[in-house]
Amino acid sequence: MFMAVVGLGVLALHLYLWKRLVRDTTTTARARKIGTVVLGVFALLAVAALVLPRFVGVDIAAWFAWPGYLWLALFFYLLLVLAVLELPRLALRKWTKPAEETDESRRLFLSRAAAVVAAAASASIVGAGTVSALGPPAVKRVTVPIGGLATGLRGFRIAVVSDIHLGPLMGRAHTERIVRMINETQPDLVAMVGDLADGTVAELGGAAAPLGDLEAPTYFVTGNHEYYSGYQPWVTELERLGLHYLHNENTRISRGTDAFTLAGVTDVTGKSLGDGPDMKKAVAGRVGATVLLAHQPVQLEQAVDLGVDLQLSGHTHGGQLWPFHYLVRAAQPAVSGLSKVDNTWLYVTNGAGSWGPPVRVGAEPDISVVELTPGA
Repeated sequence: MFMAVVGLGVLALHLYLWKRLVRDTTTTARARKIGTVVLGVFALLAVAALVLPRFVGVDIAAWFAWPGYLWLALFFYLLLVLAVLELPRLALRKWTKPAEETDESRRLFLSRAAAVVAAAASASIVGAGTVSALGPPAVKRVTVPIGGLATGLRGFRIAVVSDIHLGPLMGRAHTERIVRMINETQPDLVAMVGDLADGTVAELGGAAAPLGDLEAPTYFVTGNHEYYSGYQPWVTELERLGLHYLHNENTRISRGTDAFTLAGVTDVTGKSLGDGPDMKKAVAGRVGATVLLAHQPVQLEQAVDLGVDLQLSGHTHGGQLWPFHYLVRAAQPAVSGLSKVDNTWLYVTNGAGSWGPPVRVGAEPDISVVELTPGA
């Protein structure tokens, strides 16, 4: 239902785009008809990319997901640039007031100039963002001082990966590259914090198979997209590959005689399916410092109340498409990177994949290596 509403909203906004790019820039019925048909086809592709993949399957969806999602990104930035250009249009309203034939020519010139500027700027932004999204994730390194961490655990490294989003656009090669990059960092432990796939195990199990080649012990929790794609089969498949599921529970991570507690909770989306997070249960019986895997940063509030030392999260994609990070910040306590509330650290990775358009603007994909060190 949500995606259907979004699809209707996209169609409605295309009317504004039609007005500015087609109606205001054409002078003949033939040119206007061609522009209307082209824009209509792209609008339908965008709605199809948003709504149909879960109904027709990953393989079929790939045929329209690529053009549909790329147009969706271009559509968004066209709207943004054209909205900004409304200000000079208003300022020049008197100059283009149609009192004479020359004024109509001026208005047509301004409309076409605005359309060209919007198209050029949007294409440049989306082009650069596509290169960023489809290129290798950046490897980010951050050191976190943990109070109560045993000195023998100094330098313990956790590779954090999230939001891989296997689906119509990203497949096995995407997973292989991520696994290779993680192994090259030689972490002590790998933490996968949700949103592995947008599709079923039957469709994408082969694409996820390279995760079995991760060399360090790997622990994972569910994200919201696991619940859209069938979380139980995915949990079973990942455990078959040798990964360890932290289902509202914890495990002891040791180096010599020193240890800390690694806990994990399910995503808040699971609550509607009877599989909601239980953080109290997840940290029960903990030993030493506590590191928590939780898909959404918003789960930080309870982590602070329970005295968790470090929460590792994803979900936000760092905003993915500027300026969406402002909206994400309104819903989450942090969008990207390291922050602290009281005595609890929060680290949010941008994620290694993308949802929807394979485009990232102002939020490069990443794999993060979090190094623990004793702190005050």
